[in-house]
Amino acid sequence: MRYSEYFPPLDWYTRVNRKTVTADAYAGLINAAMVLPQGVAFATIAGLPPEYGLYTAMITAVIAAMFGTSMIMISGPATAISAVLFTTLSDFAEPGTIHYIEMALTLTIMVGLFQIAGGFARLGGLVSFVSHSVMTAFTMAAALLIAVSQLAGVTGIVVERGGNIAERLMRLSQHLPEVNPYALLISGFTLALAFLMQKFTPRLPGFLIALLAGSALAWGIDAASYGVEMVGALPNMLPQLAPPSPSIRDVAELAPGAAAIAVVGALEAISIGRAFAVRRKEAFDSSQEMVAQGLSNVVGGFFQCYVGSGSFTRSGVNATAGAETPLSGIFASIFLLLILFFIAPWVAYIPKPAMAGLILLVAYRLIEFSELRHIIKSSGPETVILVMTLAAGLFIELDFAIYVGVIASLCVFIYESSHPELPVTAPVLQTDGTRKFRNVEHKGVTECPQLLIFRLDGPLYFGSVENVAKTYKKICARDPRQIHKIMYMKGVGKTDLAGADFLIQAIRDAKAEGGSFRIVALFPPLVNSLHRFHVIDELGEENLHTNKNDAVSDAMNDLSRNICEGCLRDVFWECDNVMRKED
Repeated sequence: MRYSEYFPPLDWYTRVNRKTVTADAYAGLINAAMVLPQGVAFATIAGLPPEYGLYTAMITAVIAAMFGTSMIMISGPATAISAVLFTTLSDFAEPGTIHYIEMALTLTIMVGLFQIAGGFARLGGLVSFVSHSVMTAFTMAAALLIAVSQLAGVTGIVVERGGNIAERLMRLSQHLPEVNPYALLISGFTLALAFLMQKFTPRLPGFLIALLAGSALAWGIDAASYGVEMVGALPNMLPQLAPPSPSIRDVAELAPGAAAIAVVGALEAISIGRAFAVRRKEAFDSSQEMVAQGLSNVVGGFFQCYVGSGSFTRSGVNATAGAETPLSGIFASIFLLLILFFIAPWVAYIPKPAMAGLILLVAYRLIEFSELRHIIKSSGPETVILVMTLAAGLFIELDFAIYVGVIASLCVFIYESSHPELPVTAPVLQTDGTRKFRNVEHKGVTECPQLLIFRLDGPLYFGSVENVAKTYKKICARDPRQIHKIMYMKGVGKTDLAGADFLIQAIRDAKAEGGSFRIVALFPPLVNSLHRFHVIDELGEENLHTNKNDAVSDAMNDLSRNICEGCLRDVFWECDNVMRKED
């Protein structure tokens, strides 16, 4: 057993030197400056006091860095997860209350336990099978819900929280006359400044500068005296050991939401970690990363943290700043703590409309407009998955959207795997003297009047046999002279009993017509399954080939010379050889 599999620093500590420590410290400082406003904003989205976002940025970053396998990824509070946590908990408790916080910590530990179990079961790779369309739609739904939830803060209106997007907009519309112009001015100014800084000075901590500027504006116009609410003072700069004490009923109620958040968190972390590992040519273990994320959430749940995951924004900044090892995440937590010692008293004077303005920008940046266009233009089934997931997130529950998306993805996968393509192919002579077999229907290629060459582009198993058999019989009925068949099983890794039965029946039908049947199989597992299910016994070992050219050359011996004499197509280069043999 390699202990480094469970404690990755045993692998990467040899890379640590003065140069890497300097680079990691600099990247950590930049990350700390960035996460300060983000932590407060994300905690607001989650319905928690602002300090919980900062605690999450401290604790989860350290634990995930120590046990994760990504050299670059930084963990902490995440936008989409904050939104899911809020929608999950707001049905059971009033946001911001002691009971709500208790349930948030309980949920965090449950999420961590789910992720640890998944990691030890080596399910990290399976998480990747969730369709990208699901995550795109889920993120968009979260972004829209976040944006709508902050409209009250932007306008200074006090309304009941919770509900789907339609309910929130309806409640807000009923209080439009109560809009506070001072709150609107502060939120608009902060939003505009943050947007402009990200566009023109992306290297500067635009969120932090915009938040300070919005706070200065609020102080300058004495916004508090006009009803503008402030964030309030942080009770503690350091997280305290505060284990939750949930009831069995609380655990049962939170279990479905915890499972959904565990999947979302694992997906985010694995996607980010893998993307940077590929870019930097580094090793990455998705299952160990699940364990790391789970440990960070379990430990965090005991120290006033809510659910965290990998942050693409912070990880991107980390890479751009020149980070070399996971020490950058640890440095980020240390610097964040030091910064808080200096500015914690001033957090009380941050106006809530300024935070709401920043969160609107965060929500906008969550939506991948280019990816939405790409999905809609390129794939009908993926568009269906996207629409279903988005609708569930907006009009039912955000955590329920993950289940809808996964089920829709599974249905699409089953449908597509049960409808493999079975095109008829014929050879096309290339300029280098070789030949390629092309789709007759799509390329308009001339085919042989006696020999049918099929290419099975997909799996042959119990779920697809009915559709493959239907297509096969339809093609065979076109021309009664095409009694010789070659089945090129290109996309088949192996087959099952139902697939074998179809092949055996096709072989028998070809023989009954006075024709022949040949199979081209490349992969050893497929050949083994053909032997195991007695397909080769019916076919004959001599009719099993490893490439199309050999199969075609062999089939030439079975073609009718009378038909060949009257054929002017010259489909195969073997046609001349057949006629010379006849002469």
